[in-house]
Amino acid sequence: MVWLTKRVRRTFGLVAATSAALVLTACGQDDSGGADSAKGDSATGKAGKAGSREERYKRVIEDPHPRPAEVIWAAGAPTGVARANDGSLLLTYDAGNVEDDEGPAASAWRVVDPRGRTVAEHAEHTDAEAVRPQFKGVRGGFVSVPAAEGTDGVYGIGVHGERHKVTTTETALGSRPGDILVAELEPALIYRPATRTAAPPAGVPDDARHLAVDERGTTWILDQPLTAEHDTVVRQREGRTLGSTPVPKQYQGGKLTARGGTAALALLQEESVRGLLVTTDGGAHWTTLTGGGVPWQDLKRGPEFLVLQALSDGRLIVGEEGGRQWIADDRTNRTFHALKTPKDFTSFAVHGTALYGIVDTTTATYDLADGEGLWTSRDAGRTWQRYEQRG
Repeated sequence: MVWLTKRVRRTFGLVAATSAALVLTACGQDDSGGADSAKGDSATGKAGKAGSREERYKRVIEDPHPRPAEVIWAAGAPTGVARANDGSLLLTYDAGNVEDDEGPAASAWRVVDPRGRTVAEHAEHTDAEAVRPQFKGVRGGFVSVPAAEGTDGVYGIGVHGERHKVTTTETALGSRPGDILVAELEPALIYRPATRTAAPPAGVPDDARHLAVDERGTTWILDQPLTAEHDTVVRQREGRTLGSTPVPKQYQGGKLTARGGTAALALLQEESVRGLLVTTDGGAHWTTLTGGGVPWQDLKRGPEFLVLQALSDGRLIVGEEGGRQWIADDRTNRTFHALKTPKDFTSFAVHGTALYGIVDTTTATYDLADGEGLWTSRDAGRTWQRYEQRG
């Protein structure tokens, strides 16, 4: 997750979730309350009491030892959220230089327990061009995602905020149930919570372009060899190939997702998303979907901004970051309807059968976006609530 580089704040898909015990405020509340009012308050009081927001923001990013609460106030919205198996959350925040593509910045993370109470937090001074860490939720806590090629710097954080070592190895592991895909490519990396080990998944071909690992331990691979007529979706488990399916000749493959017995591949034509290749029975049968209620021709931002997620019941969500999304009517994934959201989300993700969205600015600014913060839906998008943390 590159958080803030140059002048553009990039937000990324959440490996996100909250538990039922999280304190949430209703979607219909006045925008002066909830998450925004929390951003206006910190240990030093409201922004107005300490000068203008701009002045206070600058003090935060210039502070060589910033306080987590101050960085969180300046950031306004989390950049990412990871959920451990017990419902604990790790929220990450970033505040960067508004006036230049270089200069000081600050980042922070906060661990909250399943009741939504802070148990640990950390902040540090950095610079606007530095790569900030991102995390994925695993059994017993969280694991960092490598920021560059190789596995150096991968570490874990427990649900009480304690940092622990992750053993990294170049010896490939055959994927199995419980493994988490930490990095898709360069390098491809899976994490095994039982041994706190990170390693490349076994059997991934050199021409792999996208990967997904489902809860059954199946690795789904888009193989795109230059010498072949077609792209191919390959599925493996424990390093053994279970089967492969050619991508329809007129398309190239894009992003992959897999969960709940469903796997889906984005179908591209001339760098535009034009449909999906979908299986709902673990790869035995595949369907090419180019309609179904999704106006594919309206997806204008390109494959890198595609939202493609599978709920734990196998239903798919497709759309664009910063734009609209569509959710399948049922797990057959043949027809979709537009998802109604309270705001335009700059980042969107799924955990289980719950939906999550972040509202944030797309360029570093002293001001807050309308409705800025984390939003969640527990009923597949029919109603939304705004996250508010206790304590």
